Amino acid sequence: MDIKILGTGCANCKKLYRTVELAVAQTGVSAALTKVEDVPAIMKYGVMSTPALVIDETVVAAGRLPDIAQVSTWLTTAEAKKYKAK
Repeated sequence: MDIKILGTGCANCKKLYRTVELAVAQTGVSAALTKVEDVPAIMKYGVMSTPALVIDETVVAAGRLPDIAQVSTWLTTAEAKKYKAK
């Protein structure tokens, strides 16, 4: 699974990164976590406010800090979709 945190390095972006790290650890999904701080790269996702969370190239949250339960749900749902696609 490919997970990206979009943001310019603000405090909320860092909080989202930590929340996603914890959710990955809790759910046990196999994921690569990347920070994207380049504004033109962020704009390619159509995101106008950060922080934003992208899972497998789909923006699932933008401009807010989802809690760990919500992130965990997104991760397990994305993981389940991968298995169904196989």
